[in-house]
Amino acid sequence: MSADFSALHEPLVEWVYDRTRTDPLGGVPITEFGQSHGLTEDQTYRLLQFCKGQRLLGDRDTTHDGPEANLTPRGLEWMEERRRRRSDPAARAAAARKGLLVWLWHRKHDDILLPAVADVLNDPLSLFEGERLTDRDIDRASAYLTAKGLIKGDRNASSDGPVQAEITAEGEDCVDNYQGDIGAYERRNTGGNTTIHIGQNTGNIAANSRDFTLNATTHSGVDLAQVVMAARALRQAVPILGLPEDDAAEITQLATRMEEEATSVNPDPSRLQRWGAQTLAVLSPVASGALGSVLAAYLGVVLPGLPTGG
Repeated sequence: MSADFSALHEPLVEWVYDRTRTDPLGGVPITEFGQSHGLTEDQTYRLLQFCKGQRLLGDRDTTHDGPEANLTPRGLEWMEERRRRRSDPAARAAAARKGLLVWLWHRKHDDILLPAVADVLNDPLSLFEGERLTDRDIDRASAYLTAKGLIKGDRNASSDGPVQAEITAEGEDCVDNYQGDIGAYERRNTGGNTTIHIGQNTGNIAANSRDFTLNATTHSGVDLAQVVMAARALRQAVPILGLPEDDAAEITQLATRMEEEATSVNPDPSRLQRWGAQTLAVLSPVASGALGSVLAAYLGVVLPGLPTGG
């Protein structure tokens, strides 16, 4: 039997994380995990090597008695970020809406009429950061998609949205042309001009824009006030960058962390640099257009040392 390491590596990292809370970087035997997923000992060893290649787990404590894994610093940070994303209600709602919409697209193309929306909970599309969404998440998503005209169906007295539904032509368009990204679908016809003024106090960005000018004052060092302004500009720009919902949520979270860190009692420059680099990875010219490129360049000025290549 072959093992799908790409599907099992995230559950393994979380399994190790859950068992090393008192010693986050300590080792834990993983034979039990392998057995619970039908893996042989050799496959469990190879799964650990796969995670090691992803730099999420290490094998420093492995012996002839069996594979033993330890979280790497990167793996620990990945898990903490994953838990934070799970607790973000906006990101969770976005995942439920997209998952349900794409699931209903597949049901229509399978000629299944008016399926029960709760059945999405048996599909991988109802997973958010490795955790299953709830009935309530799906009901809210059903109500939202109906209000947007992307699905239609029948509801009952105890539900907010349809309990049986099908995708509409507009919903199909959203999936076919925007991969189910509802925000990108709604922004498809927007346009206009934007001026971004990042000055001494704040930054202001008008909505529904693609063209812009940027006026900013920066300094050669890491000026914490400038970092705060850059973070606020990033947050304000998110709705008009045209990013996928997951990327937009990530940019918002990173900008918030940068602002909070820059305004804390003892700011950690390494954290600012790390979060800045993660932001630049999302703000590629292809993903976010010219506005994203200018914001990325501005971030590179206020946080010297960040990579500038696209």
